[in-house]
Amino acid sequence: MADNKEFKPYIAADQVMPEVTPTSIILGILLAVVFGAANAYLGLRVGMTVSASIPAAVISMGVIRMILKKDSILENNLVQTIGSAGESVAAGAIFTLPAIFMWIKEGYDVTLSVVAIAVVSISGGLLGVLFMIPLRKALIVKEHGSLPYPEGTACAEVLIAGEKGGNAATTVFAGLGIASVFKFLTDGLKLFPSEISYSFKSYKGSGIGADTLPALLGVGYICGAQISAYMLAGGVLAWLVIMPLIVAFGADATIFPAEVAISQMSVDEIWSSYVRYIGAGAVAAGGIISLVKSLPLIIRTFSENIKSLKNSDNTVSTLRTDKDLSIKTILLIALICLVVLVAVPSVHINVFTAILIVVFGFFFATVSSRMVGLVGSSNNPVSGMAIATLIITTVILKATGNDGGLGMTTAIMIGTVICIIAAIAGDTSQDLKTGYIIGSTPRNQQIGEVIGVIAAGLAMTGVMVLLNNAWGFGTSQLPAPQATLMKLVVEGVMGGDLPWNLVFIGVFIAVVIELLNIPVLPVAIGLYLPIYLSVPIMIGGLIRYWFDHKKYKNDDDKENVTTAGILFSSGLIAGEGLIGILLAVFAVISVGGGKSFADVIDLTAHGIDLGAIGSIVFFAILILCLLKFSIWDKKNYKK
Repeated sequence: MADNKEFKPYIAADQVMPEVTPTSIILGILLAVVFGAANAYLGLRVGMTVSASIPAAVISMGVIRMILKKDSILENNLVQTIGSAGESVAAGAIFTLPAIFMWIKEGYDVTLSVVAIAVVSISGGLLGVLFMIPLRKALIVKEHGSLPYPEGTACAEVLIAGEKGGNAATTVFAGLGIASVFKFLTDGLKLFPSEISYSFKSYKGSGIGADTLPALLGVGYICGAQISAYMLAGGVLAWLVIMPLIVAFGADATIFPAEVAISQMSVDEIWSSYVRYIGAGAVAAGGIISLVKSLPLIIRTFSENIKSLKNSDNTVSTLRTDKDLSIKTILLIALICLVVLVAVPSVHINVFTAILIVVFGFFFATVSSRMVGLVGSSNNPVSGMAIATLIITTVILKATGNDGGLGMTTAIMIGTVICIIAAIAGDTSQDLKTGYIIGSTPRNQQIGEVIGVIAAGLAMTGVMVLLNNAWGFGTSQLPAPQATLMKLVVEGVMGGDLPWNLVFIGVFIAVVIELLNIPVLPVAIGLYLPIYLSVPIMIGGLIRYWFDHKKYKNDDDKENVTTAGILFSSGLIAGEGLIGILLAVFAVISVGGGKSFADVIDLTAHGIDLGAIGSIVFFAILILCLLKFSIWDKKNYKK
């Protein structure tokens, strides 16, 4: 990377190009809503989200260059800046807020209004953007040569290689369309099941299976073989080791929290009653371990950020590429956010807890901004930050008499705002790095982040209410693994009735994994989630492994194939997420007679069901489509 003194952006500072236009704003908002909704659905299904920056940039180039016949890299960058905000807002919201929905379902004296969801989502997003802005010159400009910001740099490379935008956009849309059709056939028309499973009768308590869904194949390809293998290892440990042990030693026993004998339970019930708590302990421990391991970096990062702020050059520059939102604007918007959080009764945040938000939020925003520059967004321990915040705030709330349902709700609200702040601060940093390389106007990008946060925050409100009304959080359709974990953490600190032995088994499994020098979190997530999710993710990871290790004529061919696979996989994730939202709408539309529109289109009611064979065949076709739009695509790879 070039030294900062010699660095010149792709578009010179004295060159003026279209940037903030009706096209960039409208298209950016659409992508923020689309990728926010898709990532919300994905996160509630499998407990993780994927970056939307590069897919948003590619789609923007496809629309602006091919359809509108315009050529403006700064306009494209603003679209991806607005669009990528949706994923970060979605991650913070769906990893925490569903816990309150589950408490309501369980009969706790708690409430959650639509206004409250919108307020915490938007306020957290805005604070994350605002807290990061004063760090831009210190982190993005002065440390350009030492902080790579991998996702931001990669996105800049994609934008600069704009002549490839048309074909790349076609690949994303192909994945989106194919996944949409697949999802509608399996979970809409129910032509074949989306989940196939098998229990080993001679090895009681064990089971195997797969959710044959497009998004899982895409997640596996994007994560790669190693991370996918770690997740599958966790699933194998749970379903082929721990669960058979439970049956072997306690078949005739009735052990809390289950209310029936283990011998009378299915493998899914054994997982739900016991292994889920073991997995939760492992994930919580993994998050805390990752946070503790990062503490030296976190402390050094915060100290360096504060020094950078003190030593930064505050002289006013007239260059377009040096213009940020003014400090007065930043303080005003931040104050408005805090006042709204306190003023809306259903948010349950007072002046004291608002101060906690400022302290934790600013600390984790500054840490997140630098850490994503060093290790990338995927390695940023946001979940560990959220767990630490929840533990500390819940202890404080309980000590001050704010316990029970109100205290638990307040803890989740604070955790939601902090989680979104950390996620958005990292996303904003990556976007501003992209803009710095491209030559965008920082102030315009920051305005774009604000627009994206507001659009995504409003969208999350509707998406979460819709999904809860359709299937409910914590169900097999939407297990909401991260939110369930946050729920268990708060209940545990507040003194809730939890099976602590199971939780601590998970904690010490995580310790053993760490002592073996194996990444804890992916294994813990595999232990926590049903093995039905890990198997298709592993299939996607194996395909990526094949792509990465296949012989190519040159490095460009290899990069083109790998990138095409990532773009197609991103389309798979977006397509399934969008149809998942559509099917949720169908599930809440009543057509009379106690039936919903989803019941009407269900082909199994008419005796049409291709069964497990149909599921396997169609999943194989999905794999062939991934090959077709990547390694077999002559535009990307020349044989």
